[in-house]
Amino acid sequence: MAVITTVLDFVLPPTMAFLLLLLYPALTFVRFLKFLVSLLVFEDVRGKVILITGASSGIGEHLTYQYAKRGARLVIVARRENLLEQVADRAMTKGATDVHVIAGDVTKQEECKRFVDETINKYGRLDHLVNNAGIAHSFFFEQAKDAFAMHPIMDVTFWGHVYSTYYALPHLRRSKGKILEIASVVSVIPYPRQSIYNSAKAAALQFYETLRVEVGETIGITIVMPGWIESEMTRGKFVGAEGELTEKPVHQRDAHVGPAPVEYAETCARAAVLGVLRSHRYVVVPYFYYAFILLRVYAPEILETLFRIFYVHHPIEQKPLSKVLLDTTKAQQVLYPQSIQKQE
Repeated sequence: MAVITTVLDFVLPPTMAFLLLLLYPALTFVRFLKFLVSLLVFEDVRGKVILITGASSGIGEHLTYQYAKRGARLVIVARRENLLEQVADRAMTKGATDVHVIAGDVTKQEECKRFVDETINKYGRLDHLVNNAGIAHSFFFEQAKDAFAMHPIMDVTFWGHVYSTYYALPHLRRSKGKILEIASVVSVIPYPRQSIYNSAKAAALQFYETLRVEVGETIGITIVMPGWIESEMTRGKFVGAEGELTEKPVHQRDAHVGPAPVEYAETCARAAVLGVLRSHRYVVVPYFYYAFILLRVYAPEILETLFRIFYVHHPIEQKPLSKVLLDTTKAQQVLYPQSIQKQE
């Protein structure tokens, strides 16, 4: 066995690298053809049943509107029923065939079963499951009061998606439906001050990539990896080091989004829905984040050094360079004015 392992260690990696070099041009051409076809032929969701979690604000709210414009029947879920009712009213004016509101907590397995069952009882089918619910944090791992402070992040951002998927999967199989998973670029790139949130998103990414292998072509899975997007998170709603939910304007936080523009939630939602309708495997928005993903794969040392400089501390100022830049240039008014305006 040791001999076989040794041979494989020496032979398999270079052989695979050589084969990839030979096959990659053909694979790229096939992907390009599939992309062209997807621009012309994509799914019509008029009358189909779409279940969206975390739909009361941010990306989830705008995902609701994007499906509404295409005439879908919507089931929207979140804890804040009053906000859901407002989203439902706006969705109807935008063209939704019907909107059903369910107040529910995705961290509770029985709640996830309940809102999936309620969807089936009302409409008799489920065509798309949109997993969007999530909460982030903004503190260094060592600053956490205890391990319990980090549980809510994983409960909402990972387990909430897994529970919903578990109960929706049999119905999606019957309808040959799709899953739209709102992950994040931090599932791949290591933004500081978000170690647990990054881990939750990475777990979700790996879960849905593995599920894609298990279910085959029966259920389509589109994984969306947004960068910084206008939402309650970028406006300062984070889990603090003691486990409490804090809301602080983005330009007043010690740990902010840094020198990166914040994309509008509507833009992200439009790209996500177009991606799933076209059966894309991944959607990265804004697109420039692919540069960071490439660094993560091919030059992780460079990426880690950049993040350490920009988001951890500056050797002269002893605070993140991103904060130095924003404080001295007032660039936050250009990079993410929408986040500041909503707080002022």
